[in-house]
Amino acid sequence: MTKPPKKKPGGPKSAIPNVADRGFTNGRINCHGSVATSTGLLSNVPYSHPGSSNVFGIGSEHPFANYWTCEGGLPEVISVLPDKLQADILLSRYFECVDPVYPMLHRQTFYVEYEHFWSLPRPDRDHADASFVALIFVMLALGTQFVTSTSPTERKQTAEFYASASNQALRVSSYLSTANIRSIQAMVLITYFLINDNHASDGWAFGGILIRQAYAMGLHRDPNIVTPDAPFFEKQQRRKVWQAVLLQDTFLTVLLSLPPSATHTDVSVDDLIEDATGISDDDPTDTAYVRGSWTLANLVQETICSPRSLDVPICATQRHKSKLVADFRAVYRSFPDIFRSWDPDALALLAQTNKRIVRQTLFLSSNYFHNLMLVHASESPDVPVNVRGTLEAAHDAITTFFVLFQLFEAEARVWWVSNHRAFLEALCIGNVLREVAKEPGGDETVTKDPLFVRARSDIHRMIQIMQLMGEGEQASETARTRVAVLSEFLV
Repeated sequence: MTKPPKKKPGGPKSAIPNVADRGFTNGRINCHGSVATSTGLLSNVPYSHPGSSNVFGIGSEHPFANYWTCEGGLPEVISVLPDKLQADILLSRYFECVDPVYPMLHRQTFYVEYEHFWSLPRPDRDHADASFVALIFVMLALGTQFVTSTSPTERKQTAEFYASASNQALRVSSYLSTANIRSIQAMVLITYFLINDNHASDGWAFGGILIRQAYAMGLHRDPNIVTPDAPFFEKQQRRKVWQAVLLQDTFLTVLLSLPPSATHTDVSVDDLIEDATGISDDDPTDTAYVRGSWTLANLVQETICSPRSLDVPICATQRHKSKLVADFRAVYRSFPDIFRSWDPDALALLAQTNKRIVRQTLFLSSNYFHNLMLVHASESPDVPVNVRGTLEAAHDAITTFFVLFQLFEAEARVWWVSNHRAFLEALCIGNVLREVAKEPGGDETVTKDPLFVRARSDIHRMIQIMQLMGEGEQASETARTRVAVLSEFLV
């Protein structure tokens, strides 16, 4: 358990222990969590005087509109499925845009079950596994979020309708008292949908239920111990679903500076290996991507999530900081070369032939450099901020978002985690520039040192992208708020 430092009697309130979290915590938002939580929520549009505590300042209404009757049950949910051709198109969009980033589903076995479902006569379809129906609907919802052929309003309404259908199917399956692999997969994807739909509060709360059910299923346990006689494929699926739960929890808690929950497990990343029999037919690159993300999440959860949730310094001593940086670099070196070769020009060229690897490279690199930035930016009485290390890592992190926007603009507009992470990186850069400028000779450093000039340029570029996202038919109020916050650093 992470314990806060002992308070000195009559001593002053401790300073914010990370430069990434300083700058705008007064007057903008009232948060009872960590200071970092308050800072990270600046990109959300605050509601004035809510009747009850709105955790993250957004998504004030219930996320799942109620279209359902008491007696309708699963047949009522299935009745609103689009025709198969439209469903196929949306699932294709899901596997193109979402699956590369979160490769949790086994595509071949999913499609076998999916085609069988559609082949059934309608009366038999009404008796299908409700959790599988929930999974189909949330995949349709996510696929709809990434469609570009409809208006933003129509896209949002359709996606939210499918998400409501997914939630209703889970209710029919009694998901609060029972759980299976399909229901857990559906809940993971519903959480991502809610976050993309600007319902971070609801996504955070729903994710809490998800983790409890994953624990109840024993997904946190080594399959060789709890299901020793299960086929290899089933064991691998349990591992992949658990890592999906753990990744979602870890990297969401980093962004929101709240305590991690998926903390008790004996499932080893080393056991996620390719199937030598060829039955599962997993993409080796996907396996490497999952292993890399999982290894990074294990390190981040232990060393960053817990202390930040209590405003405890990440590093207590300089030796501790040096070791932690070395640990992060060791994790990075363990990534396959394909994920470490992310020169923007090279990625643009690769995107012409293999967009899947480009998406994976950008998301993995973004997570890595963002957390390395937090380590460098950490401060304690005995450990100063590594200013240059912070700016270097922040630049690499925010550049992944710039490249994502350049190569996949429509997708970059949808992924809340990418937008929010880049915003926090720009905030960190701004805080560093502001603090350095206060030092003797700081103004000259900020205006002439190439590293600082580049850092200021990164804020400019982020503002430009947010301005684009805050204009036109797809105008985002959140993006406009981010512009207002970041512009204060350039005054």
